[in-house]
Amino acid sequence: MKNNIKYCIGVMSGTSLDGIDIAYIKLNFNTSYQFEIMKATTIPYQQEWKSALKNGFHLSGEALTKLDADYGIYLGNTLKKFITENSIENLDFIASHGHTIFHNPAENYTLQIGNGPYINKITGIKTICNFRVQDIALGGQGAPLVPIGDMLLFSEYDYCLNLGGFSNISMNKNNQRIAFDICPVNIVLNHYVNSLNLEYDENGEIASKGNIDTTLLNELNSLPFYNDSKPKSLGYEFILETIFPIINKYNLEIKDILRTFVEHIALQIAKKIASYSSKKMLITGGGAYNGFLIKRLQAHTKTQLIIPNNSIIDYKEALVFALLGYLKNEGKNNCLKSVTGASKDHSSGIIYTS
Repeated sequence: MKNNIKYCIGVMSGTSLDGIDIAYIKLNFNTSYQFEIMKATTIPYQQEWKSALKNGFHLSGEALTKLDADYGIYLGNTLKKFITENSIENLDFIASHGHTIFHNPAENYTLQIGNGPYINKITGIKTICNFRVQDIALGGQGAPLVPIGDMLLFSEYDYCLNLGGFSNISMNKNNQRIAFDICPVNIVLNHYVNSLNLEYDENGEIASKGNIDTTLLNELNSLPFYNDSKPKSLGYEFILETIFPIINKYNLEIKDILRTFVEHIALQIAKKIASYSSKKMLITGGGAYNGFLIKRLQAHTKTQLIIPNNSIIDYKEALVFALLGYLKNEGKNNCLKSVTGASKDHSSGIIYTS
């Protein structure tokens, strides 16, 4: 492949509903892939959008179709403003993950809203989106998609761990990339902290003051999901149908719920890396700022935990979706069957042009 520099914007909205991550990226391939995060920001969701996206799971088909269009218009206008404010003139494409409403690969469906044609129409820029559906059609989980970015952009680490709404990890094993979701993280922690009128538990301070409820911890650790070895991914359905009902029946103080769930997270992650010989693990996502969670994870593993600079922590997923768009634009594979369980490696996503 010839030397090929592209300027692009990666867009990510995670399940924790922190906001829209937007990163203006320079991507280059010569003998390896290189990147530069040139401009980046997170646009926090106003309460109206946070509520709409959180409740999208319960909408009728018609209402959800409208939300998809409205959210695409919102993304388009938000991106147009970002482009204007940063005086971005050199831009080859936008790669947008959208916002996940449904993800149930076992039943053959997934849905990320954020209508690509509207983004393309409003910005006037080629837009690449809808990266998951094709993988599910090929028998895969449609997730996680970030590991190809771990492989191509962060190969110096033995593990790449993301602590977002869910935790997911990728690594090389037997000369191929494998990856999987591990357990919920911020989507659960933030839910309970929200009842204290806080957005999140800063540095894990509230959790650090709580006590572990061993009965709850044991019930969480015994869930069948954690003993299923095949490629798998998590969605909000798992939280609503399994996690919240278990936690809520214990009637614990918020600090004790947080303390117990932090320990659950640390134990589940440590268990997944215990069977592999490794030295360094890159940690990104909002959970990388939770000092107490990182401390508890380190207590359960001898792996060296690496916290990178803030731009990597905050915008790694937006960066990787820019890479997915880059690969799609070049006609290269951006989904790995070894990661998702699909029948073959493939180039996923839909390209919209004016």
